[in-house]
Amino acid sequence: MKRFIQTLKNIWSIEDLRKRILYTLGLVLVYRIGCYVVLPGVDPTQLQNLQNQGSDGLMGLLNMFSGGAFSNASIFALGIMPYITASIVIQLFAMVIPKFKKLQMEGESGRRKINQWTRLLTVAITGFQAPAYIKNMMYQLGASSTAIYPFDGSSTPWTFWASSIIILIAGTLFVMWLGERITEKGVGNGISLLIMIGIIARLPFALFGEFVSRLTDGGLVMFLIEIVVLLAVILLVILLVQGTRRIPVQYAKRIVGNKQYGGVRQYIPIKVNAAGVMPIIFAQAIMFIPITIMGFSGNGDSKFMMIFSDINSFGYNVVYFILVVLFTFFYTAIAINPQQMSDDMKKNGGFIPGVKPGKKTEEYLENILSKITLPGSIFLGIVAILPAIVRLFGVNTQFAQFYGGTSLLILVGVILDTLQQIESHLLMRHYDGLTKTGRIKGRTSMSIQA
Repeated sequence: MKRFIQTLKNIWSIEDLRKRILYTLGLVLVYRIGCYVVLPGVDPTQLQNLQNQGSDGLMGLLNMFSGGAFSNASIFALGIMPYITASIVIQLFAMVIPKFKKLQMEGESGRRKINQWTRLLTVAITGFQAPAYIKNMMYQLGASSTAIYPFDGSSTPWTFWASSIIILIAGTLFVMWLGERITEKGVGNGISLLIMIGIIARLPFALFGEFVSRLTDGGLVMFLIEIVVLLAVILLVILLVQGTRRIPVQYAKRIVGNKQYGGVRQYIPIKVNAAGVMPIIFAQAIMFIPITIMGFSGNGDSKFMMIFSDINSFGYNVVYFILVVLFTFFYTAIAINPQQMSDDMKKNGGFIPGVKPGKKTEEYLENILSKITLPGSIFLGIVAILPAIVRLFGVNTQFAQFYGGTSLLILVGVILDTLQQIESHLLMRHYDGLTKTGRIKGRTSMSIQA
């Protein structure tokens, strides 16, 4: 405890770090307040149906990423998801379209152009999602009710539609701006941090709900066991996030004048989970497609529909697990290119000891990547279905989400990144790090944002 207090004093004594932390907290407060500002014309006392819809499925994922703003019919209802979607699309474009690939290699100027394209695509995606959200909200609240003031029972004024769409687009752009400001002048990655705050804001309510339920069912002993299991799962997820295979690379010696260059051994760190949280997000989106198709076809009572609409069913979780494993391999193949790594090493005079440069190095890297991706993908699949497993033991749905899936991976990854930045500020001022031994390592894998 004494060391912890001293560490806090060291953090507060660094003026630049103190300003960054206070700046970050201020913008996070603005974001959280905005999550409770309801769209003009919507009665906030009649949002129960919308809140129930945002408890699971794809709607639950959107509600989680928006910090509850989705179910509150807030001005930030669409949150940062359109920006994340746009970032993923641009990343995929860079893999298949030469123009975007060239921009990625142009350094800072290319990055600015890519950011401009991402912002424009964010506006387009939000413009498409906003009317869909309003239509869904109208359906959930009931067009003939008094939940939406402009309703007269038969029609909706176009001003309500226009103003709501503009506000939702502006809200998403404002959240995007908050995230960029946090990244630039605050601590941590702003986009990821806002998502994490939205997730962690639900933890106290979920924890209290589970505590109350265990008072009448299983007692406090069962509640304590759940907490211990949760801590163990968090430790395992930290191992998954930080697990790295280091590949040695030797650089040839070059003597220029009186100076020697190269001749040192470095390491290429390849993450066990190079895909990050993206496989789970993709798998959740894919799992929602059959339900949507069956719903439009009118076969809602079919056995297929019943399996895929029950997130606790055996069939649902088996398919979900398989999709996470497959998407992990797919996204790892996009994130890491063994051919490019081999070519870069050859150009810089580097080689892996015992492996010939060129094609042999590429095959060696592909073999290593396959070996570490397989256990990593299986572990990630288990993490994805852990919430369904713990629900079998009576854990309530809200609290079970923190045992795995997207919530836990984002929480662990973002916290590690943020702590690593804080620790780097301490070390630059000749203070001790946040831990007594070793150093905190953040994620080096592709995260959920651009």
